[in-house]
Amino acid sequence: MPDTDLTTRRCRPCDSGTPTLPPEEVKSLLSRIEAWSLADGHLERSFRFGNYHETIAFVNAVAWVAHREGHHPDLEVGFRSCKVKYWTHAIDGLSENDFICAAKINGLLG
Repeated sequence: MPDTDLTTRRCRPCDSGTPTLPPEEVKSLLSRIEAWSLADGHLERSFRFGNYHETIAFVNAVAWVAHREGHHPDLEVGFRSCKVKYWTHAIDGLSENDFICAAKINGLLG
């Protein structure tokens, strides 16, 4: 399924009793979000920009998505780059929320 299927979903609260996604579901969801990868149990993608202003505009847009979804990534911000890392802190693993937010962030770039 394309990103748009994930972008129409909303994040749901997770707590310590929420199970992490099984590996086969992670693989299936990963195939639905372009340019994201798994690294050390996190979902991540690096973005490059032409200048600092574009980078910060992107960071602010990611912050808006995170606020609306109640699901917040770790961000590594540089002069012309930003790495976005998602995993569900409450369960110390991946949940569907991570993939929903990744798809919505992809949508920020058109």
